[in-house]
Amino acid sequence: MSSTSAPIHPANLPIPVDLFVSKKHPALPRGVLGFADSSGKIIFRVNRQSSKSSSDDKIVLLDSAGNPLFSIYRHQDGSWQGFKGDGDEKDLIFKVQRILNKFTRTELEVFLVAENQGESTCDFKFKGCHFQRSCTIYKGDSIVAQTSLMHKLRQIYVRRNKFRLTMFPGSEDPALIVALVVIFLVNGPKKFQFLDKLPLSI
Repeated sequence: MSSTSAPIHPANLPIPVDLFVSKKHPALPRGVLGFADSSGKIIFRVNRQSSKSSSDDKIVLLDSAGNPLFSIYRHQDGSWQGFKGDGDEKDLIFKVQRILNKFTRTELEVFLVAENQGESTCDFKFKGCHFQRSCTIYKGDSIVAQTSLMHKLRQIYVRRNKFRLTMFPGSEDPALIVALVVIFLVNGPKKFQFLDKLPLSI
């Protein structure tokens, strides 16, 4: 009989797994972005930090206990870097380059530092639309994850303050996928950036 305990590692399951993304989760301070499972349990949350000594933005992805999983930095040239944990320079995990950023279309390329070893071939690609809160993450020709608004039957207006992240079966680290989705959310046209009002610091 299989266990139904907390799905901390959904990418290891043989079926797609949904996380529900919102800044209005009752278990978190208002404005803090959370990723919850189908039972409402927070699996990941996001905090933004500011530094007077740097012009670069920093976003931290934490687990449910508040431990830092990735520190994500946005640079002035529009690129991003993701570091393991608190962001030690030796722990660089990925780089993200913006390829296209328009009202109806955003495209990003992701390079995993340890796997590329200096090669220029990207490991993941994003394609999506910020207004619809929708993006698809590809690894080669395979879909790794997708975000989508939560439509209901006969619903005329679909709220954009809560949406679904679906991660498909595979060996990808779910925390890495969530970190990439966070970058997508803050990388669009300013009026559609989902983290523009995140509280500062943890």
